[in-house]
Amino acid sequence: MGILYYGDSGTPIGIEDRALAHLKFAITTKLRRGESFTLSWKHPDDQPRGRSTLWVHPTIPLRFVFDEPETPDLSREWVEDLMRSANSTGGIMLVEEHVDVPEPEPEPEAAPVIAA
Repeated sequence: MGILYYGDSGTPIGIEDRALAHLKFAITTKLRRGESFTLSWKHPDDQPRGRSTLWVHPTIPLRFVFDEPETPDLSREWVEDLMRSANSTGGIMLVEEHVDVPEPEPEPEAAPVIAA
C-alpha cells in the first residue's frame, strides 16, 4: 500500500502502489503544465462510507511513497483514462484499472458420430 501526502496536513492517504504509480504520472503531468485540478476517490471499505476530494495546486507540497521498490509497468489505457478525467470539470476520479481478460478460445466442434 502506497501513501500520498498532500500539503502540510501530515494525514496519509493510502493508495495501492500500482494505482499510485498511475496517479503520480497523471498528477505530475498536470502540475508540470502549471495546471490545478481536483482529485477525488471513494473511501475504502475499512473507512467511514463516503468520498474525498483534494484541490491539487502546483504550490502545495506533494509526496508519493511506495511500498514496492520497483516501478510497475504503466497501463497506457489507465493513464489515458486518468488524464481524460483530469481535463474534465470534475477533475481526476481515481478509478479501478480496466484489465483486459482474454476471451477463452472456442472449443473445436466435435466431429459427428456415425453409427455403423
